[in-house]
Amino acid sequence: MKMATSVEEYIENQEVYRDGLEILREIMLSTEMVETVKWGMPTYTVNNKNVVGISAFKKHFGVWFFNGVFLADPHEILYNAQEGKTKGLRQLRYTNIQQIDRSIVLNYAYEAIENQRKGLEVKPSKKPLIIPKELSAVLSENVKLAALFESLTTGKKKEFAEYISSAKREETKAKRIEKIIPMILNNIGLNDKYR
Repeated sequence: MKMATSVEEYIENQEVYRDGLEILREIMLSTEMVETVKWGMPTYTVNNKNVVGISAFKKHFGVWFFNGVFLADPHEILYNAQEGKTKGLRQLRYTNIQQIDRSIVLNYAYEAIENQRKGLEVKPSKKPLIIPKELSAVLSENVKLAALFESLTTGKKKEFAEYISSAKREETKAKRIEKIIPMILNNIGLNDKYR
């Protein structure tokens, strides 16, 4: 499925949870948040900062709060999508529209807006750039490639380094290095097409 370019398109493409997403959208639009599409999904912002998103998954649909870790959660209904990995994001999950309590969702949204105004946000931790030995060897053999690699942004360098180091077999690492060489030469990052 291609990424949606509008909220209407995203919701229209959801066969199972379309009605639920319409209700959640209506709730978000009743606030001061600005509706946009990011990562192909409806996202709601305040002062160009992400506050809330709505989305459908295989077994549920719901609301995700970018900095939901700061929400009071008096009803104890927020989920951490990946315990131990997800630091700030929290979700409200539903499997049917009868579960949606508009006043509760709205109260959580208002609190999230207020937290955004206060500047409460989880800062991403910075991982050090570690160049795998296989990539380092190729770069040391090719001065032009090494210079172009050095001119890349830190983010692109990390993408390439993690792409190589995540391969388990040496053959896979070698194939991945062959794939990224033209990308480095053309200043193209692994994930540029998603930006």
